[in-house]
Amino acid sequence: MTSKRTINRTVELMLTVFGVWPGISYVIPYRVFWVTTLAINQFLHYRYFVTHFHFDNIFDLMDCMSSFLELVKLMFKLIIFSLKQRKFIEILTMTAEDWKDCDNTGVELRETAKRAKLSSRICNGLIILYTISGLAYVLGFFLADTDVTDLRAELPLIMKMKYPFVIDTQRKYRLVLATQSVFVMVGSVGAGLFNALFLTLTLHVGSQINILLRWLREIGSKNIEKTHDSFVTVITKIIRKHQSIINLSEKIENLYSYIVLLQFTSNTVIICSLGFLIVTAIGTPDATEKIVKSLLFYFNTNLEAFIFCFAGEYLSNKSKSIGNAAYNSGWYDMKAKNSRILLFTILRSQRQLQLTAGKMAVLSLEYFTNIMKASGSYLSVLLAMK
Repeated sequence: MTSKRTINRTVELMLTVFGVWPGISYVIPYRVFWVTTLAINQFLHYRYFVTHFHFDNIFDLMDCMSSFLELVKLMFKLIIFSLKQRKFIEILTMTAEDWKDCDNTGVELRETAKRAKLSSRICNGLIILYTISGLAYVLGFFLADTDVTDLRAELPLIMKMKYPFVIDTQRKYRLVLATQSVFVMVGSVGAGLFNALFLTLTLHVGSQINILLRWLREIGSKNIEKTHDSFVTVITKIIRKHQSIINLSEKIENLYSYIVLLQFTSNTVIICSLGFLIVTAIGTPDATEKIVKSLLFYFNTNLEAFIFCFAGEYLSNKSKSIGNAAYNSGWYDMKAKNSRILLFTILRSQRQLQLTAGKMAVLSLEYFTNIMKASGSYLSVLLAMK
């Protein structure tokens, strides 16, 4: 029996923990808790940045900025999903309706289930990858033997923060490290979670486009052309499916548009900062610890940008194929009055489905290369200032 789910249970469980899954109980306390704790962490980051702002400390400043921006992104995602809860519910409803429209033994069910299975594997892989990167980021601090009684030396922390109290005992220091570890893991898993959800929804749209392409390839067959009623039925189904795909992609774009805008604005800075940390760590006494701490984080940030750009490129190419499939169908074997109807599908498909960053930039692999070039340019400036 095929499980008729677009979003797998792991993602659903984590969205419930973050308080953004529709229909959960006590949703307000969930959201207040996460926004408040993330805001406190950001304030402590800000205090550190202000009190340590000098170029001799640029390595720690870049480290502070990277973790600060990761928490900002997570809080912004939670706020957007809370404000656009109705839009998220509409997306889930439309995906559920796509499953209902599938024949229990037909090609439609197999195509939708295949994409759902693929997206489930990708989601699990992303969450595992982000979890490993979070563990790698914090592991070295618990293995180190730090002297907390020396108040003249600054204690090494996982995230650079300025606390309103003095850490003067080993027990207090371990408690601070444990708290920071939790938030590193929350930030890592949260980033992977919302990226996995975005990719899952995009792949679902791709599966529905594949179903539409199959219908268009079969529309010129003789068994459909025998009666006018059968052709009208098929073309009506095609038009409704095409409009449903357009509506679903527009809702996903509306939900994620400003999230992606903040994502790419901050990712450019984070990629630059982490690249600076890795390059400057080479040749230092604790180079291995610093590189291990930053390398997976750097890789995940690049992967995050690539996922969004790949999804935009994938959806754009898929929508372009609708017009090609309509043109390549057997319209030349159809009656003239019937073949004219396909012109509207071809015309509409010329306006491609797009995912944008705040309506300012279209997500594509070309845009990904521009981000990497910009990050490399800023990294060169930082290295010259060192």
